Amino acid sequence: MNPSNLSAPDLGPLSPWAPELAQAFVTLASDIALVMDEQGVIRTVAQGRHGSDEAMLPGARSWVGRRWVDTVSPDTRAKVDQLLTEVARTGLARRRELSHPLDEGASVAVAYTAVRLGQDGPVLAVGRDLRAIGAIQQRFLEAQRDMERGYWQARQAEARHRLLHQVASDAVLLIDAAERRITEANAAAIDLFGTPAEHLVGHALSGFLLQTHRQAFDDLAVTVLHTAQAAEIRIRLINHSTPASLALTPLPGEGRALLLARVRLAEQPGTAAQLHQTLARLGDGVAEAVLVTDSAGHALMANAALLRLLNLGDERDVKGRHLADWFEVAGGGLDALIRRVRRSGMAVREPARLLAADARALPVELSASLLAEGDMECIGWSVGRLGPAGAASGEALQSALTALAGQVGELPLPELMREAASLIERHFIGLALERAHEDPAAAARLLGVSEQRIGGLPGGVPPLPETP
Repeated sequence: MNPSNLSAPDLGPLSPWAPELAQAFVTLASDIALVMDEQGVIRTVAQGRHGSDEAMLPGARSWVGRRWVDTVSPDTRAKVDQLLTEVARTGLARRRELSHPLDEGASVAVAYTAVRLGQDGPVLAVGRDLRAIGAIQQRFLEAQRDMERGYWQARQAEARHRLLHQVASDAVLLIDAAERRITEANAAAIDLFGTPAEHLVGHALSGFLLQTHRQAFDDLAVTVLHTAQAAEIRIRLINHSTPASLALTPLPGEGRALLLARVRLAEQPGTAAQLHQTLARLGDGVAEAVLVTDSAGHALMANAALLRLLNLGDERDVKGRHLADWFEVAGGGLDALIRRVRRSGMAVREPARLLAADARALPVELSASLLAEGDMECIGWSVGRLGPAGAASGEALQSALTALAGQVGELPLPELMREAASLIERHFIGLALERAHEDPAAAARLLGVSEQRIGGLPGGVPPLPETP
């Protein structure tokens, strides 16, 4: 509603009571109230009390006799002129945000509205302290950044996990801990169980074990969940006469507990040629940085992405060297991590530091999977960077949201929420397109939305608006 279309009530009889009205306003509904003459010179200042009887603006009493425009920051003086002009013309002025400087260089943001008390009466301006709203806005921005960071870290970790999960030559399955049902299985598990993927996923793992071994599996699952430690038993599958080992490892899940199961036949055949085929499949055409080591942590191969990350030019500079030459891992170090991978079959999102050849130290995450062919055993490592992905676009989003927050009082809440949602959606779509190398279909899969929603704008997603 436009204040210029309003007819102000005749408040002339209240003019003599302007100081008392100011005090009543700060007592009932505001933090500060000012009474001014027609020239905008302050005649009365009334303030509410904050916490331990401290005034919002301790120096405000010295404003008496000064012009209102001289008490605010230079960048908000124009708004004071707008308030006074509007109240002189219509008797009412809509809310505007002003900033009062403090002695220590800080400032206090206050949202003011104003009313004229009668045709020739004084102007009463009442204000609300916006620091609490600013704190809420800052928490919103911090929560949004944390959400964004966690979202993409989870996406990247999932991709690394699946990469190693699919190339592992051991049968690897994810199991819902509560129902003991298979939620995911790699290609080796499908081959070992001799069952199509659709007949594995959703079914209880115990249904693929001999009857006499099912109770042992249930007991193992209970023990692993209770101790939060990996454990292993010998079992027999219904479609194999050869005994097998079953190792269970607890994994954190979103809203549910998961178990990582690794199954290996006791006399599983394998050759060096088969192992090298597995390693080639792991490294070829993969954009993720990948390293394969022997069971002691000495490098066997590295793909081009890892060589770039290490700032090395040739794979020969990597082979034979130990992981400790490039990585530092907290909580027991690399040796403890290698032992854990050999025992449980996998490690996911282990924080580490990468030491490149040019002396750079980069924060990274290590994911690992045990790869085995017969008696040969090695470990596949996937390296994910923890740098400020999307930092530039994140800063642009923060600036755009800050500018939008400045329109509180100018726009209604539903419109502000729609604008904020639109900014955040465009930001995530832009990040997804960047990670998918501008492929709308791949970006849509990353975000779990339709391709039409990604590619509906010609030329991609427009940049976020600049801060005015």
